[in-house]
Amino acid sequence: MIRTAKAHWEGNLKEGKGTLSTQSGVLESTNYSFKTRFEESTKGTNPEELLAAAHAGCFTMAVSSMLHAKGFIADKLDTEATLTMEALKITGIHLNIAGVIQGITAKEFSIITKDAERNCLISKVLNIPITSEVHFEI
Repeated sequence: MIRTAKAHWEGNLKEGKGTLSTQSGVLESTNYSFKTRFEESTKGTNPEELLAAAHAGCFTMAVSSMLHAKGFIADKLDTEATLTMEALKITGIHLNIAGVIQGITAKEFSIITKDAERNCLISKVLNIPITSEVHFEI
Protein backbone atom coordinates (compact mmCIF):
# COMPACT_ATOMS: atom_id res chain seq x y z
CA MET A 1 0.00 0.00 0.00
CA ILE A 2 1.25 3.47 -0.88
CA ARG A 3 -0.35 6.74 0.20
CA THR A 4 0.55 10.13 -1.23
CA ALA A 5 0.05 13.78 -0.38
CA LYS A 6 1.25 16.89 -2.14
CA ALA A 7 2.35 20.28 -0.89
CA HIS A 8 2.61 23.43 -3.00
CA TRP A 9 4.24 26.66 -1.70
CA GLU A 10 4.70 30.16 -3.09
CA GLY A 11 6.71 32.98 -1.50
CA ASN A 12 8.81 33.33 1.60
CA LEU A 13 8.07 31.67 4.93
CA LYS A 14 6.14 34.43 6.72
CA GLU A 15 4.25 36.00 3.83
CA GLY A 16 4.02 32.98 1.55
CA LYS A 17 1.21 30.52 1.29
CA GLY A 18 0.65 26.98 0.20
CA THR A 19 -1.83 24.24 -0.40
CA LEU A 20 -2.00 20.59 0.60
CA SER A 21 -3.75 17.84 -1.36
CA THR A 22 -4.16 14.16 -0.62
CA GLN A 23 -4.50 11.15 -2.86
CA SER A 24 -8.02 10.48 -1.58
CA GLY A 25 -9.14 14.02 -2.39
CA VAL A 26 -10.22 14.72 1.19
CA LEU A 27 -7.72 17.55 1.18
CA GLU A 28 -7.80 19.33 -2.17
CA SER A 29 -5.75 22.51 -2.38
CA THR A 30 -6.31 23.08 1.34
CA ASN A 31 -4.76 26.33 2.56
CA TYR A 32 -1.74 26.31 4.85
CA SER A 33 0.67 29.09 5.73
CA PHE A 34 2.80 30.59 8.46
CA LYS A 35 -0.36 32.24 9.83
CA THR A 36 -2.38 29.00 9.91
CA ARG A 37 0.54 27.30 11.58
CA PHE A 38 1.57 29.85 14.20
CA GLU A 39 -1.05 32.60 14.48
CA GLU A 40 -4.35 30.73 14.21
CA SER A 41 -5.94 33.76 12.57
CA THR A 42 -6.52 32.36 9.10
CA LYS A 43 -8.68 29.45 8.03
CA GLY A 44 -6.49 26.57 6.94
CA THR A 45 -4.51 23.72 8.35
CA ASN A 46 -0.94 23.02 9.41
CA PRO A 47 1.36 20.00 9.67
CA GLU A 48 0.93 19.65 13.44
CA GLU A 49 -2.87 19.63 13.23
CA LEU A 50 -2.70 16.99 10.51
CA LEU A 51 -0.34 14.86 12.60
CA ALA A 52 -2.71 15.10 15.57
CA ALA A 53 -5.65 14.10 13.34
CA ALA A 54 -3.71 11.16 11.91
CA HIS A 55 -2.74 10.01 15.39
CA ALA A 56 -6.31 10.33 16.74
CA GLY A 57 -7.64 8.30 13.81
CA CYS A 58 -4.97 5.62 13.95
CA PHE A 59 -5.23 5.23 17.74
CA THR A 60 -9.04 4.99 17.65
CA MET A 61 -8.95 2.35 14.92
CA ALA A 62 -6.35 0.40 16.90
CA VAL A 63 -8.58 0.48 20.00
CA SER A 64 -11.52 -0.75 17.89
CA SER A 65 -9.42 -3.58 16.47
CA MET A 66 -8.15 -4.62 19.89
CA LEU A 67 -11.68 -4.52 21.32
CA HIS A 68 -12.89 -6.75 18.48
CA ALA A 69 -10.06 -9.21 19.10
CA LYS A 70 -11.32 -9.54 22.70
CA GLY A 71 -14.94 -10.02 21.58
CA PHE A 72 -16.20 -6.47 22.12
CA ILE A 73 -17.69 -3.97 19.70
CA ALA A 74 -17.68 -0.28 20.53
CA ASP A 75 -20.97 1.57 20.39
CA LYS A 76 -18.93 4.75 20.31
CA LEU A 77 -15.28 5.83 20.51
CA ASP A 78 -14.29 9.51 20.48
CA THR A 79 -10.65 10.58 20.63
CA GLU A 80 -9.05 13.98 20.87
CA ALA A 81 -5.31 14.17 20.21
CA THR A 82 -3.56 17.18 21.70
CA LEU A 83 -0.15 17.85 20.18
CA THR A 84 2.19 20.10 22.17
CA MET A 85 4.85 22.13 20.41
CA GLU A 86 7.43 24.26 22.20
CA ALA A 87 10.17 26.30 20.52
CA LEU A 88 9.60 24.63 17.14
CA LYS A 89 9.79 21.15 18.63
CA ILE A 90 6.91 18.71 19.02
CA THR A 91 7.24 17.64 22.64
CA GLY A 92 4.35 15.21 23.00
CA ILE A 93 0.88 14.03 22.12
CA HIS A 94 -1.89 13.32 24.60
CA LEU A 95 -4.74 11.06 23.47
CA ASN A 96 -8.04 11.51 25.30
CA ILE A 97 -10.52 8.74 24.45
CA ALA A 98 -14.11 8.26 25.55
CA GLY A 99 -15.95 5.07 24.80
CA VAL A 100 -19.21 3.21 25.16
CA ILE A 101 -18.65 -0.55 24.96
CA GLN A 102 -21.18 -3.08 26.19
CA GLY A 103 -19.95 -5.87 28.48
CA ILE A 104 -16.44 -4.54 29.14
CA THR A 105 -15.08 -3.22 32.41
CA ALA A 106 -13.40 0.16 32.75
CA LYS A 107 -10.16 -1.65 33.66
CA GLU A 108 -10.27 -3.82 30.51
CA PHE A 109 -10.93 -0.74 28.37
CA SER A 110 -8.03 1.08 30.00
CA ILE A 111 -5.64 -1.84 29.35
CA ILE A 112 -6.67 -1.96 25.69
CA THR A 113 -6.22 1.79 25.21
CA LYS A 114 -2.74 1.71 26.77
CA ASP A 115 -1.81 -1.09 24.36
CA ALA A 116 -3.13 0.97 21.43
CA GLU A 117 -1.25 4.04 22.72
CA ARG A 118 2.01 2.10 22.37
CA ASN A 119 1.23 0.09 19.26
CA CYS A 120 -0.86 2.01 16.77
CA LEU A 121 1.12 2.68 13.59
CA ILE A 122 1.45 6.42 14.16
CA SER A 123 2.60 5.94 17.77
CA LYS A 124 5.30 3.55 16.58
CA VAL A 125 6.87 6.10 14.22
CA LEU A 126 6.87 9.04 16.63
CA ASN A 127 9.88 9.66 18.81
CA ILE A 128 8.07 11.77 21.42
CA PRO A 129 6.25 11.09 24.68
CA ILE A 130 2.71 9.81 24.10
CA THR A 131 0.17 9.68 26.90
CA SER A 132 -3.50 8.77 27.04
CA GLU A 133 -6.50 9.28 29.23
CA VAL A 134 -9.58 7.05 29.23
CA HIS A 135 -13.17 8.04 29.88
CA PHE A 136 -15.42 5.02 30.10
CA GLU A 137 -19.05 5.88 29.53
CA ILE A 138 -21.86 3.64 30.72
